[in-house]
Amino acid sequence: MTRKHPSGEEFRGVIGRTAAESKPWWPDAVCPTGKPNVVIVVLDDTGFAHFGCYGSTIETPNVDRLAQAGLQFTGFHTTALCSPSRASLLTGRNHHAVQMRSVSNFDTGFPHMRGAVPPSAGTLAEILRGAGYATFAAGKWHLAPLSECTVAGPYRNWPLQKGFDRYYGFLQGETDQFRPELTADNTFIDPPAGPEDGYHLSEDLVDRAMGFIRDQKSLVPERPFFLYLAFAATHAPHQAPKAYLEKYRGRFDAGWDVARAEWFANQRERAIVPEGTQLAPHNPGVRPWAELSGDERRFAARLQEAFSAMLDHTDAQIGRLTAFLDEMGLLEDTILLVLSDNGASKEGGATGLMDEMRFLNGLPEDLPAALSRLDQVGGPKSFCNYPWGWAQAGNTPLKWYKSHTHGGGVRDPFVMHWPKGIARTGLRHQFCHLVDIVPTLLDCVGVEAPRELAGVPQMPLHGRSLKPLIAEPDASLGDRVQYFEMFGNRGIYAEGWKAVTLHRPGSSYDEEAWELYRLDTDFSECRDLAAEEPARLEKMVALWWREAEAHGVLPLDDRVNPSVFRSVPRGGLPAGRLQYVYYPPVTRINNDACPWLARGWTIRIEIEHPAGAADGALLARGTVSSGFALYVKDGRVVHDYSFFQNHVRSEAPEPLSPGRHEIEVDVTRTADKGGDIALRIDGKDVGHGRIPRLPWMISQVGMDIGRSLAPMNDDYEAPFVYPGRIRRVVIDIPESSDPADRELQAEAGFRAAMASQ
Repeated sequence: MTRKHPSGEEFRGVIGRTAAESKPWWPDAVCPTGKPNVVIVVLDDTGFAHFGCYGSTIETPNVDRLAQAGLQFTGFHTTALCSPSRASLLTGRNHHAVQMRSVSNFDTGFPHMRGAVPPSAGTLAEILRGAGYATFAAGKWHLAPLSECTVAGPYRNWPLQKGFDRYYGFLQGETDQFRPELTADNTFIDPPAGPEDGYHLSEDLVDRAMGFIRDQKSLVPERPFFLYLAFAATHAPHQAPKAYLEKYRGRFDAGWDVARAEWFANQRERAIVPEGTQLAPHNPGVRPWAELSGDERRFAARLQEAFSAMLDHTDAQIGRLTAFLDEMGLLEDTILLVLSDNGASKEGGATGLMDEMRFLNGLPEDLPAALSRLDQVGGPKSFCNYPWGWAQAGNTPLKWYKSHTHGGGVRDPFVMHWPKGIARTGLRHQFCHLVDIVPTLLDCVGVEAPRELAGVPQMPLHGRSLKPLIAEPDASLGDRVQYFEMFGNRGIYAEGWKAVTLHRPGSSYDEEAWELYRLDTDFSECRDLAAEEPARLEKMVALWWREAEAHGVLPLDDRVNPSVFRSVPRGGLPAGRLQYVYYPPVTRINNDACPWLARGWTIRIEIEHPAGAADGALLARGTVSSGFALYVKDGRVVHDYSFFQNHVRSEAPEPLSPGRHEIEVDVTRTADKGGDIALRIDGKDVGHGRIPRLPWMISQVGMDIGRSLAPMNDDYEAPFVYPGRIRRVVIDIPESSDPADRELQAEAGFRAAMASQ
């Protein structure tokens, strides 16, 4: 008979007074046999044309082979930005509905932007784990508020709390490929090696992913697995091993106009785009290659080489993974998806950048300085991003870029490989969207979406299964409506038509012009039919507002001030304070949990300095390109601030004596947006410096106390651990004044507006 134990467990045996009078019973193990494995490989900021099979001349033979032996989609769409796309990909719901309007870095105070997926939208990992799958994630997460991504937690939105059994990767939106900020499961760890050892993050991620699979299949081979592998590539910084960088030397000297024409011709020849497709004109700000100066061409070509090397190297890692699966006998019945989260990025600006922080701070590239470091492009000392012209080439034949709702932002490559399940390979041209991935995979593996997970009722899936396309290339998926919105840019698809508008921050949503395109005959959105079809356009715009209401898109929000583009300072979170007190040793502090330094700062470090050789870093923030370090070298205290490798060095004249000391660095913001540095030891001035400009965002890389994991200059090698005792570190941020607040708010708003266009 069935009865309930006080624990709540259902028991189907017999319970008597003694074991002899009882009959044991064991529930069946949740281990579904005969189910296919699932692998989702996500690339970052990879445009529609970037894979070789989608037209480019960049070498991606491994993805190309997967496409040739599987399905290659040309009508696949995303949300136009990373965190929202990943939220939709892993939940099967629209991104506003799962509280991820934009990147997870901030919480705007509205329910469509909390920076975390709610429990009512269970992830694919949670669903498959409940169905008996092993679940692994490796790589970029960016689905938790970054102010929560510290050792203080809370951990509720980290991968292990969102359905994954194992995790290895980085929690933020980007990272240094040679010196990443890594997390293993729920623990921050140091990289296993450095660039001098040949380390690169993409290789490490695949090594760890293969390790997860190898361990699981060695012990419970009948259990299927789900692997979510999210590369940092090809997001900036574009970094690759030296051999790959050298491979592409000179390949793009002819420029982006020649490349776009060649890639477009390849697309037409391979029927990636239909007959009659036009190549979109240059986006505003993209000059013809012939109009660039010789120096501008040299720099831009080298930046494209770095991007291409990174993509080629990533493709090689995908090849390693597929070869491993094949060797393990798993590839035949593994559903393997390869896709990008949005279109190619515009964040390199018009000229491209040696360090992407320049763009986020509204600073133009110093071309002569960049050319003097040309051979560093793509290596450990550069954090580069390519210019708009190359980004548009990556989106060939489309308009605009990542964060826009035109094709260049939302139409992306998507390849599906499943030898056991796909009989009719080739191109698939039907409109589809990220929200379709979860329904498709659940349909293919035979698992139903639960109505409840962990006691929480689940919102309906918003997508539909693409499984009919596996058997029939021309299968109809029925009528559908899909809205788009990103930073006020809006779009709506219905019955083969698309209406879209480009929003400028601060402009009226009601007065901006909408464009109208028939996608089945105008792939690149070049023939605007708004004037010819005003009635249809009016219906499409009204449909957008209805969909926006239904999916939680409102309120439209284009505010550009620091409170929106930073984590909101609330109790229980480490950001937004005026004083930070640390008790070393402490784990690395991620960027969004660091003090905001645009108004200046004071650092006071209390140490017990040992006798003898006692060099090491007391505190380090950022990178060699943009950041600072306070350290002891040859016994003397040194503060080095790198303003895009223009170093401002302040150094004590005498070595520190053994014993207790207080080291202070005071940076006072000045009216010209620069900063005056005062270095003090035990209250005595020992050094001064002048920072030409205090950036709004100093770095995407966080802060270490008692060591420097990445050298700030040639004075030392990482990790440069301080051998003395650091008793306490106090960082004070000055109280704001109205003029400074207005100035910084305007500046920050301008930067954010630039980043969203």
